[in-house]
Amino acid sequence: MRGIGKFFLMQFKLYLREPVAFFFSLAYPVLLLLLFGFIYGNQPAPEFWGRNFGTVDASVPAYAAIIVGTVALMGIPIDTATNRETGVLRRYRATPLHPVAYLIASLAVYLVIALFGMVLLVLTGKLVFGLRMEGSWLSILVAFVLSAFSFFSVGYLIASVVPTSRIAQAVGMVIFFPMMFLSGAGLPLQILPEGLQKVSDFLPMSYVVRLIQGLWFGDTWADLWMPVLVLAGMLVVGTSLSSRLFRWE
Repeated sequence: MRGIGKFFLMQFKLYLREPVAFFFSLAYPVLLLLLFGFIYGNQPAPEFWGRNFGTVDASVPAYAAIIVGTVALMGIPIDTATNRETGVLRRYRATPLHPVAYLIASLAVYLVIALFGMVLLVLTGKLVFGLRMEGSWLSILVAFVLSAFSFFSVGYLIASVVPTSRIAQAVGMVIFFPMMFLSGAGLPLQILPEGLQKVSDFLPMSYVVRLIQGLWFGDTWADLWMPVLVLAGMLVVGTSLSSRLFRWE
């Protein structure tokens, strides 16, 4: 356990040195919330959301997908590819600890970063805009962790096949930003043209938004079986492929 703890601290410090991933996972969602919160306020708008919630109430669970996507699609590929290029992964593998220790420590770092980003988002919404929620915090946490691990598996898959950190950053951004704007994470789907709304059905991030937002509004897990099924499938497929393709050097 001491070895895993040291790996955790080292990986945490290395992650904080990557400005792009750090900014988009922690600062960007909060800045978005403040911007649109001050523009639109948080008055209940049942005619828009179909529920007695305001813009901020609906945005916080949607922005959770931005946090998950940023850590998974930009943080993990860039961090892992950089460690491979600089020989860090090779040195990790040469230590007496099993390679699984590296994986556990890395996953713990990425999950802690994502959870911290979510906590910052919720606190900002609560303190500044009087954030409302009708669901269970435990259900939200479980959904967030499921979403995170599902996307983390995709992040490791990208990291397994890209040759350099520069390409990892480019690939991550190309995948992340279209999904953010077309999935309901960055912008409400209701304001998009009908054709673009249909595109969201084919984007994995859409199911993170639907799951966490639905639970946030008070829906049950049974009501949200489709997002759960999609994310669980991503986790299984992504983990299987990344474990086969992962390269230490």
